[in-house]
Amino acid sequence: MRARPYRNKIKFVSFIVVLILTWYFGRYLPINSQALQDFLSGVPPVYSAAIFIFLYVCVAFFVWFAKDIFKIIAALLFGVFLSTLLIWIAEIINAFILFFLARSLGRDFVAKSLSKGYSRLDDKLAGVNFLWLFMFRAVPLVPFRFLDLAGGLTRISFRKYFLAVILGSPLRIFWVQYILAGIGRNIFYNPQALGQHLLNNRALFIFSIFYLILVVVVALKIKE
Repeated sequence: MRARPYRNKIKFVSFIVVLILTWYFGRYLPINSQALQDFLSGVPPVYSAAIFIFLYVCVAFFVWFAKDIFKIIAALLFGVFLSTLLIWIAEIINAFILFFLARSLGRDFVAKSLSKGYSRLDDKLAGVNFLWLFMFRAVPLVPFRFLDLAGGLTRISFRKYFLAVILGSPLRIFWVQYILAGIGRNIFYNPQALGQHLLNNRALFIFSIFYLILVVVVALKIKE
């Protein structure tokens, strides 16, 4: 009986070490976005889409900021709708990996080692209805990576969380890709580019207003 808590602690420490190492070494992994875009554009579309998903999942696991680069490349190379589809597939794969990484290595230790306050929070999160879980995935308040890890560390049902991943992620991804398709790399070099793009695209501007209202509603729910 005593060996089990010890194993849980070892697994949790391993989980933390994996996260730290991926963050630390990821800073030194160079990514040439233009070279990557040129490479993918020279490959037949079917293969370039598959390669993009594979690289998105693998590289973004080690380089936390790499998702931004891949999103821009996808928007410029594949357009709004196809890039949304490809990133959606990649994020589903990411969610599966990160959720079970946290669930298998960290859940037991966290559940048995933290305070009663955490237990109450754990119960509350597990009881979140599907609509709110869907909106947590649909709005850009918490990065997908942290939602996936947090979901694995709580006792929330994987089936419910994974369904929210599948149904809620596209709205958030589409909004980002819609913007990036019109701005591209200028979003890094020209701070005014986003405002100009929204003013010049009425449909995107109206959609963004309603979307940001939804963001505020979800933020108030999280605060509650």
